[in-house]
Amino acid sequence: MNQLKLFIDLTRLQKPIGYMLLFWPCAWGLTLAYDFSLSLNNYFFYLILFFLGSVLMRSAGCIVNDILDREFDAKVYRTKNRPIASGKVSIKLGIFYSIILCFLAFLVLLNFNFFTIILALGSMPLAFTYPLMKRFTYWPQLFLGITFNYGLILGWTSVKGQIDIVPIIFYLGAIFWTLGYDTIYGYQDIKDDEIIGLKSTSIKFKGKAKKFLLICYSFLFILFIIGGKFMQFNYSYYILMVIPFFHLFLYQIKIFDLSNPSSCLKAFKSNNFFGLIILINLLIVQNT
Repeated sequence: MNQLKLFIDLTRLQKPIGYMLLFWPCAWGLTLAYDFSLSLNNYFFYLILFFLGSVLMRSAGCIVNDILDREFDAKVYRTKNRPIASGKVSIKLGIFYSIILCFLAFLVLLNFNFFTIILALGSMPLAFTYPLMKRFTYWPQLFLGITFNYGLILGWTSVKGQIDIVPIIFYLGAIFWTLGYDTIYGYQDIKDDEIIGLKSTSIKFKGKAKKFLLICYSFLFILFIIGGKFMQFNYSYYILMVIPFFHLFLYQIKIFDLSNPSSCLKAFKSNNFFGLIILINLLIVQNT
């Protein structure tokens, strides 16, 4: 039972926000591409596959992140008790777990078409080099956005078998979403990160955090509106977009306080609600 608890701590399975933020873009891409005049069986089948893949790959990514960041994690108050940083789980065991999780994710991936499999395998270097970015650039959140929202492209190609301009537009918008919410997340550790020399957009825009978030979320909405135009959505799509707009601009940014870690975490976690709202909006307009 102790080993099971360590495994859960290592993979953050007790914190679903991580794999849900990976899952939502997959679900958006799938919903954008799917023809709902056909049977829903394939839609739900793919949705389950993307959910399983998100859980497995996020879990593997957490382990790789903890291995690469073990020395830094040991110096940060919030992360010093992580299994690898604290020495409760060895690096060899962590690598073994990661390989098993990646293998299981590959079995899930084999259920998709060949083009989607190749695209997904091509994203692996992004997934496992992201933790290194905070050592060299103030933009690790941008790399996370490129990686975490890649599933939006895969959701589209799993149905269409090819890439189009539509998923690229929504993908770019989703990158700005991640750039915003992960900047908020980074303010939890900003004091420790500055001391140990790590970089982030949280540090780069420390004096103008809310202005940066306004810019990120504005680009998100502009690109999602443009994507709606390309999809030829009816007026209901733009009306429904008011809900996530108010959530980000009048709730999330308002409650965000960079000097209060609990406020940062609360604002960050609220993005799970945003992901769900967007999915519901897409389901409504795709079925009207």
